[in-house]
Amino acid sequence: MRTAEIDRRTAETDICVRLNLDGTGKNQIDTGIGFLDHMLCLFSHHGGFDLDVACKGDTWVDGHHTTEDIGIALGEAFKAALGAKEGIKRYGSMLLPMDEALVLCAVDLSGRCMVRWNMELPCEKVGTFDTELGEEFFWGFARACAATVHMRQLDGENTHHILEAAFKAFGHAMKEAVALDAALEGRLLSTKGVL
Repeated sequence: MRTAEIDRRTAETDICVRLNLDGTGKNQIDTGIGFLDHMLCLFSHHGGFDLDVACKGDTWVDGHHTTEDIGIALGEAFKAALGAKEGIKRYGSMLLPMDEALVLCAVDLSGRCMVRWNMELPCEKVGTFDTELGEEFFWGFARACAATVHMRQLDGENTHHILEAAFKAFGHAMKEAVALDAALEGRLLSTKGVL
C-alpha cells in the first residue's frame, strides 16, 4: 500500500494528513478555510487519492500559515507514500477547462523543487481566501515533495473558476505522475539512477 500519515505541529498550525495514492478519491477535509477545503476535495477526487486533512491553524491572523503548512504536509505525505519512487511514471500533465478558464498543470517528481506560477487572478479574494495563497500552497508542496510544478493559465476571467481549474489539473497531473508503469519493472525513470 502506498500510504502515508503526516502529523505536523508548529506554533501556528496543527495538521494531520492521511493519504492513499491508490484510493478512489474519498476525502474528509477540514482546514478551517472553506475555499481551501473545496480545492483539496477537488484535488483528491480528480486525482483518485484518498485524502484526509485536519488542521487547526491561526486563521484569526489570516489564511497564510494554514495554507502554506497544508501544502508542506501534503508534499511530505506524497514523498513518504512514494518511497524510492521505483516504477512511477514521474511526469504528469493536464490541460483542464473550467467554463471560461483554461489551466495547464505539469509536474515532475524529479527530486528537485521548482514552481512556475503563471496565473493572473482578477480578484484578491474568493470568499475569505486570499488568492495569492494559491501560489504559497504550491511552493509549500513542491519544497516538501521535492517536485517541479508548472501552473499556467491560458484563459479565464472568474477567479474561482481559474483556481478550481488549477487544483483539478493538479490532481490529474499528480495521478499520472505517481502511476506505476509496468514497463519500468521497479526501475527509476532517470538516467542518473536517482530521483
